[in-house]
Amino acid sequence: SWAWDDHHLEKDNLWATIREEVDRDSRAEPMLASFFYSTVLAHQTIEESLAFILANKLHCNVLPATQLMQLFLEVFSSEELEVKSGFLADLLATFDRDPACKKYSTCLLYFKGFHAIQTHRVAHHFWRQGRHALAVMLQSRSSEAFDTDIHPAAKIGKGIMLDHATGLVVGETSVVGDGCSILHSVTLGGSGKTGGDRHPKIGRDVVIGAGALILGNVRVGDGSKVGAGSVVVKEVPPMHVAVGVPAKNMPINKNRHIHPEAPPNKSAPPPPPKAPPLASQWTPGLTFKVGSWLGIRSAEEQRSGPKPVKALP
Repeated sequence: SWAWDDHHLEKDNLWATIREEVDRDSRAEPMLASFFYSTVLAHQTIEESLAFILANKLHCNVLPATQLMQLFLEVFSSEELEVKSGFLADLLATFDRDPACKKYSTCLLYFKGFHAIQTHRVAHHFWRQGRHALAVMLQSRSSEAFDTDIHPAAKIGKGIMLDHATGLVVGETSVVGDGCSILHSVTLGGSGKTGGDRHPKIGRDVVIGAGALILGNVRVGDGSKVGAGSVVVKEVPPMHVAVGVPAKNMPINKNRHIHPEAPPNKSAPPPPPKAPPLASQWTPGLTFKVGSWLGIRSAEEQRSGPKPVKALP
């Protein structure tokens, strides 16, 4: 399962770092001072801050932000360690893997993929408790606010990065392992089966490219990658790349030569590029025809003098 590395910040240090980042941004942009204060600086814990942010993104006319904040805070502050450790792992994973994430506060405040997965974690918590109406309501609001549709029954591990997240669809019986990175417009969908276990099972540390479709109860093995725009309808073994429509599996070889045409001996240089055919290899007939089209006379024609002009009838 996903675990903290030595370079990862513990929760208290992470929260202190986020507050320092936001305080600097607030001084640099005074116009945003009230925004930074209400979302981060006014709160004592990261759980309170995240609950406030999600509530203000998901509220509507008939569902006030105050009620939603209380709902989220109740889950984040409970003994449900899966939700609490999940959102911390997701934040750290996004900072590690997304080159566009320069600060921890950027993910917390602005990345809707992070917000969508945290909303799902709360919805999944209520789904497991049998409070299906509340879980489905959160799913619906998340799909409207973040343009992601993740069924509350789907099981999603820790350390997940949803990059951009727009158009993501995750079916009811889907399973996503720890440490996965999923880009936008990805579908973990069914293949037409009307019920039962009908959605993909994604292993640990899998990367799924933008626009990929993984359909049916198929497994993608640990450490594998699915290429952008691919359609996966059969199992992908661990440490393989699946690309194409339908996708074909190729093993990941980290030591392969950069030249695909090179011989197995890695020390051997790659073959030279094929040279274009020389002029001496051209057929005389073709040269004669091309010369005639261009108005160029051959050597034989030049020796024989000008062609006689035919008199008109």
